[in-house]
Amino acid sequence: MFGLEALDLARIQFAFTISFHILFPAITIGLASYLAVLEGLWLKTHNDTYRDLYHFWSKIFAVNFGMGVVSGLVMAYQFGTNWSRFSDFAGSVTGPLLTYEVLTAFFLEAGFLGVMLFGWNKVGRKLHFFSTVMVAIGTLISTFWILASNSWMQTPQGYEIFNGQVIPVDWLAIIFNPSFPYRLLHMSTAAFVATAFFVGSSAAWHLLRGKDNPAIRTMLSMAMWMALIVAPIQAVIGDFHGLNTLKHQPAKIAAIEGHWENHGDEATPLILFGWPDMKEERTKFAVEIPYLGSLILTHSLDKQVPALKEFPPEDRPNSTIVFWSFRVMVGLGMLMIFTGLWSLWLRKSDKMYTSRPFLYLALWMGPSGLIAILAGWFTTEIGRQPWVVYGLMRTADASSGHSFVQMSITLIMFVVVYFALFGAGLGYMMRLVRKGPKIDEGKETNEGGPGQKRTPARPLSAADDDGTEADNSPSLTKEI
Repeated sequence: MFGLEALDLARIQFAFTISFHILFPAITIGLASYLAVLEGLWLKTHNDTYRDLYHFWSKIFAVNFGMGVVSGLVMAYQFGTNWSRFSDFAGSVTGPLLTYEVLTAFFLEAGFLGVMLFGWNKVGRKLHFFSTVMVAIGTLISTFWILASNSWMQTPQGYEIFNGQVIPVDWLAIIFNPSFPYRLLHMSTAAFVATAFFVGSSAAWHLLRGKDNPAIRTMLSMAMWMALIVAPIQAVIGDFHGLNTLKHQPAKIAAIEGHWENHGDEATPLILFGWPDMKEERTKFAVEIPYLGSLILTHSLDKQVPALKEFPPEDRPNSTIVFWSFRVMVGLGMLMIFTGLWSLWLRKSDKMYTSRPFLYLALWMGPSGLIAILAGWFTTEIGRQPWVVYGLMRTADASSGHSFVQMSITLIMFVVVYFALFGAGLGYMMRLVRKGPKIDEGKETNEGGPGQKRTPARPLSAADDDGTEADNSPSLTKEI
């Protein structure tokens, strides 16, 4: 069917599940740190706006965290079901790294998550804040180990191969492999930027509908400060990441650039747009800027970038896909920087909360961070092909060898279940976002939800069937 084989379906299935999964940890990482900042600011300033925002976003965090855990478990099982040969070959490296994540990050998050979500009126302020910080740190530790494992697959180090299996010989070299620092910073920063635009978009949505209060303005202000500062930093990190990739995975860079061959000693141009054709081995309709490819990728005007024809056809990534996924990521990154700069200009004239063109841009930029993350992962993972462990094991040799019928059935089941289950979860989360933060007017309530007295905090009961939301904003009254 459509020229696909069982291996192709296995790859599509893994790409589908990981694409769903990566959205949730990205928001979890950003929201956890955002909640820690909000509670810290409330404790320092006693400004109830920060407390109200904490309660609002903690409900969204709880729903998102739950979906992230469920989708992550499914993805992990696929290593044993669809990619058992890869697990047999490299499991002695990837297995312990994932175990370290559970022992450090997951246990840390699980230990303090209950206090963070349910302990608002049951523990002291310092202990509750400490729990929120620990959950935030746990998400970053989880990112550390996941990126260490994935980066080792991109740039393997610290191993020997014995009887067809990878044997670890230097764990420091395995963990801190050549691409790990750049990819860790790039992904962590991407999570913060994606969360900033998610928060900013929700604030813009309310402002466009006339709901203007200190909490909404604070959401937009904090989000735009994050965009203004972090988006340019992400561009710099991306540049260093590109230089590292050029050194260790030159075929990936050639595919990203749609660059097929060098001519004499000419500098490499930058192809802005075009259509790389893998069969004809050329990029059609190319729009080029002379010298710029060499300048960006080698920081010189005379050095050349490796070309795809320098690699055997069987070792070339699919340039058609990564060429465009990379440009989607970069294009959205430039829009993020522009949005941050525009917000600064409007902030100076006190028009950031009232400029409808800017608010509409902020609204539509809401999913931009998540789309950029997906585009970036497509670039780095498809660009690694045809290798599952770069230079050591091909993807075709890593699958379990299931039949086409088996893979077709399971892929269809995954698509149906994921859209039904996570679609409902995302829909509920958007309902919470549309309600906006509940402003405390000094009256204590007992309507349930995170932070309420005597009633268990239940994130999934935070909105009624008609979309109304329970108030959950009493102050912390206890001390350690």
